[in-house]
Amino acid sequence: MNTGNPEQVVLLDDAFHPVGVADKASVHTGDTPLHLAFSCHISDPAGRLLVTRRSLAKKTWPGVWTNSACGHPAPGERLEDAVRRRVRYELGLRLEELQLALPDFRYRAVDASGIVENEFCPVFTALTSDTPDPRPDEVIEYRWVSPSRLRTAVNAAPWAFSPWLVLQLEHLD
Repeated sequence: MNTGNPEQVVLLDDAFHPVGVADKASVHTGDTPLHLAFSCHISDPAGRLLVTRRSLAKKTWPGVWTNSACGHPAPGERLEDAVRRRVRYELGLRLEELQLALPDFRYRAVDASGIVENEFCPVFTALTSDTPDPRPDEVIEYRWVSPSRLRTAVNAAPWAFSPWLVLQLEHLD
């Protein structure tokens, strides 16, 4: 995926309009500016949700369980194209029935190291019939779980999950 150029994120103003770009590696700090991201919740034909555990090498929330995939669109990239690109890169999955579920999701959270996530993060749902083949630098574990079991686990131990997953589940059916 890395073509030699640093990955860039789209910076946003408070009305969620693009105002510039920044290198992803330098934007996630203790004072992270608002930027564009996305999340995707992937189901299989049996209705189970794919949850993933973030690599221990991740800069933010290493080792926590989260939704299927997250990422940032490149400048000028359509969100749907970015979701498909990132899911293919991280998990080796092709997506069917990609749908925008939460178009206005925004969150700000601070991890234990003090790094801030500050994202306008539309949330998608999708279906796949593929078997995940995760990149170990992105995902160290994955599980297919029923939506009710995921909600029970998140309610019992929200600290074991990414804050964006906890917040998104409150709004997803």
